[in-house]
Amino acid sequence: MSLSDEISAEIRQAQKAGQTERLAALRFLAAQLQNRAIEKRGQGELTPEDEVAVVQKEIKRRREAIGLFRQGGREDLAAKEEAELKILETYAPAMLSPAEIAAEVAKVIAGGASDFNAVMQEAMSRMKGRADGKQVSEAVKASLEASEKPGA
Repeated sequence: MSLSDEISAEIRQAQKAGQTERLAALRFLAAQLQNRAIEKRGQGELTPEDEVAVVQKEIKRRREAIGLFRQGGREDLAAKEEAELKILETYAPAMLSPAEIAAEVAKVIAGGASDFNAVMQEAMSRMKGRADGKQVSEAVKASLEASEKPGA
């Protein structure tokens, strides 16, 4: 069952249960998946990777919105975005912990990559969809600084 099919089934369940917030979030996600399918028309069907990318993009948007709403003193809107974020996170793959990210970055560095861009590119390709780029960037910076200190 594809993610789109799963979301359609969840929409029907939310309608029957009268869960208006969940229904709105799921309908929006379904619309974003449909938009991505339209963008990709002529290039084949949506792959599971495409579906996960859409979910992660929406999760990132929610996180950014929460920060901006809190900055503007709009706790009501931040709370609404947090509720939607929790719903969307159920459709995203499990994220790696900071320790797992650091271990993967260490493997990349041990493999011979030594400059920031090369390490980031390889690390992100290995952890695609399972780690936030900001966390990976921080882990790469920390690992590269640590590996430079003993030789200095």
